[in-house]
Amino acid sequence: MNGTPNTPNTPRRQRSSYKDLGHLKRLGIYFRRYGPVLLFAIVGVLLTRILDARVPLLMKTAIDSLADPLIEPDIVMPALLIVAIVVARFGIFIFARRIMRRVSISVAYDLRKRIFSHVQYQGPNFFNHFSTGDLMSRAINDINMVRMMVSFGWVNIITFLFTIGVGLYYMMVLSPELAAWVVLPLPFVAIVGFVMARRMFPYYRDQQEAMAEVTAFTQENLNGIRTIQAMAQEDQEIARFNEVSTHYAQMVYRATRYNAWISLVMPILTTASPVIIIFYGGTLVLAGDITIGTFMAFFSYMMMVVWPVRMIGMSLTMFIAGAAGTQRIFEVLDYEHEISDVPADHLPDTIDGRIEYRGLSFNHQGAARPTIENVNIEIVPGETIALLGRVGSGKSTLLKTVVRLIDTPRGSVFIDGHDVCDFPIQKLRELITMVPQEPFLFSTSLRENLTYDDPEREDGQLWDAAEAAGLAGTVRDFGEGLDTIVGERGQTLSGGQKQRATLARGMVRKAPILLLDDCFSSVDTETEERILSGLTRMRHGKTTMLISHRVSTARHADRIFVIDNGHISESGTHEELMTLGGYYADLAAVQSDQDEDRARKARLLHDLEDAGDGPALRAVQVGGDV
Repeated sequence: MNGTPNTPNTPRRQRSSYKDLGHLKRLGIYFRRYGPVLLFAIVGVLLTRILDARVPLLMKTAIDSLADPLIEPDIVMPALLIVAIVVARFGIFIFARRIMRRVSISVAYDLRKRIFSHVQYQGPNFFNHFSTGDLMSRAINDINMVRMMVSFGWVNIITFLFTIGVGLYYMMVLSPELAAWVVLPLPFVAIVGFVMARRMFPYYRDQQEAMAEVTAFTQENLNGIRTIQAMAQEDQEIARFNEVSTHYAQMVYRATRYNAWISLVMPILTTASPVIIIFYGGTLVLAGDITIGTFMAFFSYMMMVVWPVRMIGMSLTMFIAGAAGTQRIFEVLDYEHEISDVPADHLPDTIDGRIEYRGLSFNHQGAARPTIENVNIEIVPGETIALLGRVGSGKSTLLKTVVRLIDTPRGSVFIDGHDVCDFPIQKLRELITMVPQEPFLFSTSLRENLTYDDPEREDGQLWDAAEAAGLAGTVRDFGEGLDTIVGERGQTLSGGQKQRATLARGMVRKAPILLLDDCFSSVDTETEERILSGLTRMRHGKTTMLISHRVSTARHADRIFVIDNGHISESGTHEELMTLGGYYADLAAVQSDQDEDRARKARLLHDLEDAGDGPALRAVQVGGDV
């Protein structure tokens, strides 16, 4: 579990400006893709504003005809026209909003696909930088912010500007003098709205980051719920969640409070225009300079102008939120792939299974020393190789370089004489199967897990692989057999069953090269012997590399390599290494129950108790069963 999250006592204050909106330039591809469709929506919305602008003139005609005895009453035709305008406006608006919503759904769909596709090809450094919960938050919450801005933000801004222009035009037509007084305070209102809105960027960004912390914490907690319950840490985890969620609530409250201030200040500032109309416009009506109908129409047009101005702050917050979301989304999308895929031409479609390590050295990012240094191994097709060594010695790194799960140095690992860097990554991993150390099963049936890479496999192949992996008997005991649902991450199975299921999933592919990263650690000795027998049967003539901490496993290999601090310290067959009397022989003695090994085992354990290090300690670190 992660440590206590960073929850500062006071909100972070950061100067912000409209330069933050520059992040929105990264969305240009979506504006170009959906621009023509959005143009229809914008035209439709603008048309509704033109229709809205006709209503006050019709009401002016009706009111003036009633207020002036010299004019014949005219109320029927204006009323019918207003009804027609409302009906037409309703139809156009529904059509335009439907387009906007479809665009918003499409943008969210495209962004999520893009993020998911980008993440699929990332390496270990990426997932060290971004937690699963953080990625989920960016793919859901941040994309929703961007979706709203792309589909509604620009439409609102264009609509507001057009509405202000239409309103000002009719106000100038009705009474230029009164219009000049009404619009006088509006620039000041707009400036205040801009100034207040620009400070929203860090508020929204911090809110989204706090949401990501909550998502990441919840996801990690639920994945480790069995460990939490086994160690009776439920209360501690609840307290930690309260701390994380409280920090998120503080960030939401901070952003909401500031938004509330904008919503409060802007309506107050815009009250100046209605006051001017009431007093000065009323004076003009009493003086006979304008009619009552004109006064009423002018007031309606004033609201058309004032309403967008008072909403400037709220509209800009949509852009600010979208900019914050865009920044967080492109932090993921800008992360370069650690492993470049630049395949060469004329590579074989199949391989024999020859593996060569030529002076391989590799240093993990941030490591103080090389994980692997100057390793030279040649493996002939059909050979079975075992790698032993203490934890952190570099065994798994050797396997990962073959399938390029890490950025394998060019000129250091070869398959059938071809540099692995020249193979297309997807093709390389189709030809070579690696079963990782940590077993993982999808929350579907056993059948779907075993046929993950090829759903068309026949049951006979599945049962053959299950038999070889020592899983067939267990599957027969299940009521649903291969159709048994294993639950999330295979939680309905034991550790050994999950390990054997992932082993069967790897063996069923019958790849020319099979890499097994300590796949027998959770099985007993008897099951291990059955698995090794099945492995020998299924892998005859094919290359196999396996990592193990048990001599009982390694002794079945054609050759054994002992890795110590990134170097090969011993190599040979089981008999050769036992004769050598070094590390491997010490490990065999510690793990053995044979009478002839007991004296040596006792001596090693005595050395361990006296010195606290040395060969015995290293043997135990490798996983010796004492």
